[in-house]
Amino acid sequence: MDETRSVAPVMYRQRKTVQLPAELVDFLLCRTPKRWLEEALKQPDILLIDHANCEKKAAATALNLMFKYIENTELLNKMSRLAREELRHFEQVLALMNKRGIKYRYVSASRYAASLFAVARTNEPDKLVDTLIIGAFIEARSCERFHALAPYLDAELQAFYCSLLKSESRHFKDYLTLAKQANGASVDARVSFFAEQERHAIESADTTFRFHSGVPNLT
Repeated sequence: MDETRSVAPVMYRQRKTVQLPAELVDFLLCRTPKRWLEEALKQPDILLIDHANCEKKAAATALNLMFKYIENTELLNKMSRLAREELRHFEQVLALMNKRGIKYRYVSASRYAASLFAVARTNEPDKLVDTLIIGAFIEARSCERFHALAPYLDAELQAFYCSLLKSESRHFKDYLTLAKQANGASVDARVSFFAEQERHAIESADTTFRFHSGVPNLT
């Protein structure tokens, strides 16, 4: 049995099975730990607040890339669409929070993205390549977490998270395609490097619960 399915009795079941793309599953070296899912169900307010933050940051990242790499037409087109979609998702999360009486307030960022950017290269074009690969991992993990969470959520939130799978999966592919184009060759070595970094961030103990945090160790 899949470990993530033994978290707790399933409160709601999806009417229609939504599968993760095989290439996304292969891209990530690990699945969301059971302990993270358990904590997510205990802290639904923080889950939604940080989800909103993640959507806002994703839009900001796309816009920053557009301003920095104005000569890259393919990047401009893909990031423009991505930014619009992420801001729409941000609005949708805010609406859900408002409906549930959850106040949007400040919460600190997780160490997840910072840990990946800390080992990125700093000279161009390597910086762009690494930034795009990191973007692919962030989007892929988001998609995987939506999928992992969905069976344990109420019908409204479950439907919303399942609806995000298609766009987040496309964002993952867009980032990876742009990384290959920016590199002008294979990016397999850098993907493998960041895959290990990403797995460590997800599987190691984390003192803060956030949407992309590692295994909760909150005591």
